[in-house]
Amino acid sequence: MLDPRLTKLADVLVNYSVKAQPGENILIEAYGIDSALVKEIVKKVHAAGAHPFVNLRDHAVIRELVMNGTEAQMQTWADADAFQMKQMNGYIGVRGGANIYELSDIPADRMKLYNSVYYQQVHFDVRIKDTRWVVLRYPTSSMAQLASMSTDAFEDFYFNVCTMDYGKMSKAMDPLKELMDRTDKVRLVGPGTDLTFSIKGIGGVKCDGELNIPDGEVYSAPVRDSVNGVISYNTPSPHDGFIFENVVLHFENGKIVKATANDTDRINEIFDMDEGARYVGEFAIGVNPYIQHPMKDILFDEKIDGSFHFTPGNCYDDAYNGNKSSLHWDMVNIQRPEYGGGEIWFDDVLIRKDGIFVLPELLVLNPENLK
Repeated sequence: MLDPRLTKLADVLVNYSVKAQPGENILIEAYGIDSALVKEIVKKVHAAGAHPFVNLRDHAVIRELVMNGTEAQMQTWADADAFQMKQMNGYIGVRGGANIYELSDIPADRMKLYNSVYYQQVHFDVRIKDTRWVVLRYPTSSMAQLASMSTDAFEDFYFNVCTMDYGKMSKAMDPLKELMDRTDKVRLVGPGTDLTFSIKGIGGVKCDGELNIPDGEVYSAPVRDSVNGVISYNTPSPHDGFIFENVVLHFENGKIVKATANDTDRINEIFDMDEGARYVGEFAIGVNPYIQHPMKDILFDEKIDGSFHFTPGNCYDDAYNGNKSSLHWDMVNIQRPEYGGGEIWFDDVLIRKDGIFVLPELLVLNPENLK
């Protein structure tokens, strides 16, 4: 029997997130999941009068392609999939799988080739710029395990998060976006963290269920050379199948000049992939009231209530600071008291303390007002 929550989720993806219109082409790309949700998405795309197209992917197969792939192969693969993407008006990416470590043993030079050729040309250069897109994770027993929850409890959590009232959240985000639009100096303070930078002229962008499901962040980007100080991330940071912990980054004039972690050599190899990887492309504040704790899945963790993320690598066009890189690594710090607390200051005014907004116009973003 079909879980009715899948039908509701498909409706959110097709009609709220990508807003499929009659005659449009919508690409559904599914990684490592069963067909039930894909079928519901296809039905909803057809019901909207649009044309669905489907790519079924598997991370174990991706691993084989990347492990021994040549640059010529990667370029042909990128050319073919970029051509397909250029025909699309909308993109729905559904990502699941039984093993988040599937790509962990691919050598760094192979992953760099994959990211700089395939992912850059297909996703950064075409999908993100030229389609209405949304990306989400699909609930699996592996994800439940990472979240330290039973499978049934995790499914309830997942559908609460993914089918919440994103329209209500969007309206509540307006005052924070407007505040970011007129802010110059930002200061982040917490255990092991004292960081300053400017977002002047870059402004804020709402993430309210149209690009990611789950969603719940407002982002900007630092002026590229303005970042100074140190940041200590207090959540696990997965990257290409490896989980980094105890990550500490030191910045001087925008650049990461020192990086340490549970594997310091490995994290510095990542930051050395290109010139832009040691600069920051995004600063975002997480506000999803249903997501309270890290589960080693960036799409969830970057939306955690009371968190922020500070992202080495590529910037987005709608919060443009000029930084270009094959890397875009959302690394998360939670500022609620049980994680050590912390403060966010805009132009020397405290806006959030220990994960709770304190400015009157931002109180609508506190968890009791969003649920």
